[in-house]
Amino acid sequence: MNIFVVEDDDALFAALKKGLEAWSFRVTRPDDFEGVMRSFLEQQPQLVIMDVTLPKFDGFHWCREIRAVSKVPIVFLSSRDHPMDMVMALSMGADDFIQKPFHTDVLYAKIQAILRRTYAYGEEQVNILEWNGALIDLNRGVIRNAEKEVDLTKNEFFILITLVKSNNVIISRYDLIRKLWEDEQFVNDNTLTANITRLRQKLETIDLADAIVTKKGLGYMAITL
Repeated sequence: MNIFVVEDDDALFAALKKGLEAWSFRVTRPDDFEGVMRSFLEQQPQLVIMDVTLPKFDGFHWCREIRAVSKVPIVFLSSRDHPMDMVMALSMGADDFIQKPFHTDVLYAKIQAILRRTYAYGEEQVNILEWNGALIDLNRGVIRNAEKEVDLTKNEFFILITLVKSNNVIISRYDLIRKLWEDEQFVNDNTLTANITRLRQKLETIDLADAIVTKKGLGYMAITL
């Protein structure tokens, strides 16, 4: 079971990692503190331990971002002792707030209780794709960045997912039309062109219009900007 620890104090992280691994948890950490969401989506942890005071954005910001896409349990660890910090954390969807310094046995007991409560009826998976800094919600058919969420039609969403999952491989117009027909979305060549145009217009509102490239005579490709 993977616990994702968002803590910038190296000594405290090392102590947490040692203790959690002794309890048979796997412990991961963000690659950097500006890319917490990217690391979270890559790791898909079963629990998050979050500090409040972090570089760039605080823990409340990242709690809000994670809650937008996942119900994974979040436990705050903080040296702050003002009641409003606890109120803010819990109101943003955190499952617990533990003040530093803390006893490791208390932390372990709280983690075990939260995991039992959360996963008693089966584990939920994060159904999100990260692409060029945006998040594609596979359940809701939307794409969002930090500022805006964009709704896509069924055809637009199908085209986007097909291209993004192709990993920078060109998908021909014929293959896109065939895949849409297989999904009972009956489109022709002109309809495909219209859908691609609308998709690019919507992606432009989150600065991703250039991430769908036309390869003349070959088809389309989603790229990493």
